[in-house]
Amino acid sequence: MLSFGQHGFAQTPEKKADSTSTQLKGMLAYNKVITDKAKNKAGLFTVSQVDTKYYFQIPDSLFNRYMLVVTRFLSTPQGMGVFGGEKANEQTIYFEKGANNTVYLRSLQYRQDVRSADSMLAKALAGSNENPIVAAFPIKTTNPDTKEVVIDVTDVFKKDNPMFAIESKEKTEKKLTSLADDKSFIESIDAYPINIEVKTTKTYTSATASSGSITLRLNTSIVLLPKTPMRKRFFDERVGYFANKYVLFDDDEQRAQTKYIIQRYRLEPKDKDIKKYLNGELVEPKKQIVYYIDPATPKKWRPYLIAGINDWQKAFEAAGFKNAIVGKEWPENDPTMSLEDARYSVVRYYASETPNAYGPRISDPRSGEIIESHVGWYHNVMKLVQRWYMIQAGPLDARARKMHLDDELMGQLIRFVSSHEIGHTIGLRHNMGASSATPVEKLRDKKWVEANGHTVSIMDYARFNYVAQPEDNISPKGIYPRIGVYDKWAVKWGYGYYPKAKDEFEEEKILAKLTTDSLTANPKLWFGGEGKDEDPRSQKEDIGDDSVLASDYGIKNLKRVVPNLIEWTYQPNDAYENLEDMHKAVVLQYGRYLYHVLKNIGSNYITKRTVDEKGAVFQPVPKAKVKAAVDYVGRQLFVAPLWMYPQELDKLIPLKTSEQISDQQNQVLNMLLSSGMLYNISQKAIQFEGAYTVPEFLNDLQQTVWVQFSGDEKQDFYRRSLQRGYIEKMGMLLLPKETEPGKALNTAQRSDVRLYAKQHLVKLRAEVVKLMNSATGINKDHFEAILIEIDKISTKLNSTTTI
Repeated sequence: MLSFGQHGFAQTPEKKADSTSTQLKGMLAYNKVITDKAKNKAGLFTVSQVDTKYYFQIPDSLFNRYMLVVTRFLSTPQGMGVFGGEKANEQTIYFEKGANNTVYLRSLQYRQDVRSADSMLAKALAGSNENPIVAAFPIKTTNPDTKEVVIDVTDVFKKDNPMFAIESKEKTEKKLTSLADDKSFIESIDAYPINIEVKTTKTYTSATASSGSITLRLNTSIVLLPKTPMRKRFFDERVGYFANKYVLFDDDEQRAQTKYIIQRYRLEPKDKDIKKYLNGELVEPKKQIVYYIDPATPKKWRPYLIAGINDWQKAFEAAGFKNAIVGKEWPENDPTMSLEDARYSVVRYYASETPNAYGPRISDPRSGEIIESHVGWYHNVMKLVQRWYMIQAGPLDARARKMHLDDELMGQLIRFVSSHEIGHTIGLRHNMGASSATPVEKLRDKKWVEANGHTVSIMDYARFNYVAQPEDNISPKGIYPRIGVYDKWAVKWGYGYYPKAKDEFEEEKILAKLTTDSLTANPKLWFGGEGKDEDPRSQKEDIGDDSVLASDYGIKNLKRVVPNLIEWTYQPNDAYENLEDMHKAVVLQYGRYLYHVLKNIGSNYITKRTVDEKGAVFQPVPKAKVKAAVDYVGRQLFVAPLWMYPQELDKLIPLKTSEQISDQQNQVLNMLLSSGMLYNISQKAIQFEGAYTVPEFLNDLQQTVWVQFSGDEKQDFYRRSLQRGYIEKMGMLLLPKETEPGKALNTAQRSDVRLYAKQHLVKLRAEVVKLMNSATGINKDHFEAILIEIDKISTKLNSTTTI
């Protein structure tokens, strides 16, 4: 494989010189630059400090070698929104000898490549890939003993070079302007065998800071990348990996190809074990994947974070490796190790109110090889999991029924989040479709769910088993997420070793067949993506293969939670803040169930396939599921969910019952009666035989809204408001605001949607007349007013020239 940025570099001839001579014209003797006062540190480069000056002594072998530069925050001001240990910048660089006794620093732009270094396209591409020079260093002297070139790097680290400082975007977001030179300095530069670590303090002027400036401490790691890149593994959209994009040129192809390289660690058998590996024996890798726990982590949580890391060992066994990954305590008494050293992957613990955790990766742009990863773990993630567990599992597990969970329970919740984040750091993306592989009724089957878990992937946002009912007596084994069959298969796919394949292109063919065969044999291995497309099987926070049935079970459990909130949230001296917080969590969970169901309406199933696989890529959601979704909305929303707002809570916290219920009902009506929704349904009916039609949908929706009043004063109040909202939405649908002159109609306006709506309004009027004839009092007055509004819409509609 040809790697660009290594061609046509002008090499400055080496000159012999002793320690006292002027070596080249204009160049000082070595001992005049690196004086007796110099403090020298040997490593990737020899780093020399002379007073306040810092020098790199670079051997010839390291010119044109690629290096990964990762800058992280060491410490930040309170309230800035970023924390010590988080990444501030990432670049790939190399040093190049230039003309006139100059060393250039270039930034590698790896966006294009060729299949063969011997191809004609290689020559063409080499001439169109000039990497930018980002710094130039006059050669100060050369070391007479080692012939190493000496350059002064003081300014490039002290000042604001874009390779070694925070990104411009970050500075703009944080409103940081010019660097204050007199308040910025290098703290230290340390050398290690394959990396250089630079600590700096930088002060920026800032209009938002009360002091007028913001001071940051940064650590920049310069890590030598492998001379020979790891073999690429090409991304397959049927398996969820993070990937780097580039364009591939090939003499034998008639067009450039867009390719993606997955991000993964270099995991290979030891040379002596390759035969054992190929025979199916588990072997240990040449280099183990190690994650260290930040010593700032409270000691009681460290074993659980480590357990979450070690849980992935079973997945790597599926790829043929034993003990491939391990979590360890940070060796606090080892002065040779630094938390900011990019050779070490660390779970960093942040003192932050942010209820979150994340797992990024730093990878070689040429191959996708993960060099290291720092998991960011915010202290307040415990608040998040406590809230989830009480709301979703409170009826199932008595330990969830308090604000401060026992350490063992909290530890297990930390463990599952740790596993999820480590999954990201080894290259895995979210698989929001994973939970749809489990039949809902299996989630209530104690034996089955405790043996298999409630989702096939921990990379889904399938928090806890909210479907299980108290009478199912399911233990935490069937409630917590765990690493599942998809995770094991994905690790096997990404980390399996194929030495018999001559290159990544042959390996790509092997893996493509493996993927097709695996998905055919076990559809549960489906990768559902990030939950950003229309497929209702791929959603965040849902579980099971039937969102209507799962959400009905979830509602049953929420109805058990609400009456107990006062008791479960009690803490001495609390001013009902806990109660208010957890009630908001209930409302939020209810909304999740609702929108899980709504996504079935007007949507398709999308199953990524290759041409070698059988089956459709796009399929409409079955009509029965869509009709069930409309019915769910009628039962669980249009019958006002007053159970969420009991009077005993209304006396203690501001519930805003009327506002919240009415807003939710109106939002859903807006969505269901929008021209976009009706257009989607109409297109499915045209594309797919037997699909749900617009008239069927409007008829089903009508039956959920236009019903006899119940006689319950509160319910009838919301029902009247809902019906008025329905007519308002019909008016907006049939009588949209006039299109601006010269502006074209949108697709929905040009379709048959308004014709269907007009037909529906006629039928609806007849139904309202029937309801009015059997109504009395305020309800009769209400229907009379509705008829007036319908007739107004009809009159305006009939007066227009087109529909």
